[in-house]
Amino acid sequence: MIVKEENWSNIPLLHIVDETLENSNIPAVIFLHGFTSAKEHNLHYAYNIAKQGYRVLLPDAHLHGVRSEGLDEVQLSLRFWEIVLTSIEEMASLHAELIKRGVPKIGMGGTSMGGITTLGCLTAYPWIDVAAVMMGAPGFVELAKAQMAQFERRGFKLPITDEERKSLLEALALFDMTKQRQKLNQRPVFFWHGEHDTTVPFEPTYNFYKAAKKDYIEQPERFEFFTDPTAGHAVSRAGMLRSVDWFASYLNE
Repeated sequence: MIVKEENWSNIPLLHIVDETLENSNIPAVIFLHGFTSAKEHNLHYAYNIAKQGYRVLLPDAHLHGVRSEGLDEVQLSLRFWEIVLTSIEEMASLHAELIKRGVPKIGMGGTSMGGITTLGCLTAYPWIDVAAVMMGAPGFVELAKAQMAQFERRGFKLPITDEERKSLLEALALFDMTKQRQKLNQRPVFFWHGEHDTTVPFEPTYNFYKAAKKDYIEQPERFEFFTDPTAGHAVSRAGMLRSVDWFASYLNE
């Protein structure tokens, strides 16, 4: 297995591929890390996906990994949606580079913030062929409002005006899958979520899945939710392996 540190369009990433396939036009998976994490923390996903015969890109999100600016967790939290929106925008650059390299199909997935970003990307990019969302949330506006309320309950004053808050929520609505689930367009999407997750709550994502299942009535196997009744905000090994199998199933179609 080859693991290379590369920089694509000023986005630092790890590029993982089986050495026998390095120069082949094989499908690729972009896999996104979570909040306060970094690209190398998802190498176990990348290894298992690459073992199936795919190219994997693990980018560092804005203000994370080698792009860190030394912010503490509270400062970073206040810029959470800036990070997500920047990642959504940057995926267009990675897509352009993959197309230049002759990649025939592209999957996308991620954990926590990476899963949230994946759902935002599904509203924006029809070129995503298959997705795996680990502990993600499709309701950007609902989640942002809950985060703001939580900050204020903890005694923090949000450093934004009412007008800036309104503008942010309007921007998030553009990528809110709960408001435009037709953009899934029956693409294969896998969800994993622990029922005891207090960081990205289980119920809103599961409720979205139950509603959107109706859109997959002709191909129900393309829309799956793996529930872990004992887990919190950490993906089980079984969940990780199921996501790998999901990519393998649909990148070969």
